[in-house]
Amino acid sequence: MNDFLIGIGKRLKDIRKKNNLTINELAFRANVSNGLVSRIENGRTIPSLPVLLDLIQSLDIDASYFFEGVEKKSNAKFIYVPKESQQAIEKEVEAEGFKYMHIFSKSLHSLGFEAVLLTLEPNSKREKVITDAWEFKYILKGEVKYIIDNEEVIMKEGDSLYFNGKFPHVPVSISNESCVMLVLYFYTA
Repeated sequence: MNDFLIGIGKRLKDIRKKNNLTINELAFRANVSNGLVSRIENGRTIPSLPVLLDLIQSLDIDASYFFEGVEKKSNAKFIYVPKESQQAIEKEVEAEGFKYMHIFSKSLHSLGFEAVLLTLEPNSKREKVITDAWEFKYILKGEVKYIIDNEEVIMKEGDSLYFNGKFPHVPVSISNESCVMLVLYFYTA
């Protein structure tokens, strides 16, 4: 079941783009906020069943067609993802200076897992976000200030951080150089 939950956002985004709809247009049609659509598409939250059905209906497709493209559970012992399948993604529409490279997103048994390389440019900005995942951050290059709820942590190359994404959080650029971090999201069924 967890594979379906993780694949819903990707499928929603793929069909929305195929239909040449903006996040704004889909949100308006489904009578939900732009932010909710963005969070669903980028795996930051899982929609309620009524919201999901409204979104599917707003795409002018059948629910059966929607779920055909959602990844199904596998009993694989491992998952291999070649570099060529990695792609740049836009997680927050309002964010400036945040460059995400999606490198891995699969589910194995009851644990969903997503890995992203985030490049945080100098003077980047974004509001705090909330996710439905436990998050792990590892600084590969540079420095960053991480704000989780109302606490701040200064992180440098080689530092790591693990926290519940349900607390509002944001990385803040604190130098004139880019900061590159490995970001891991862990979802449980």
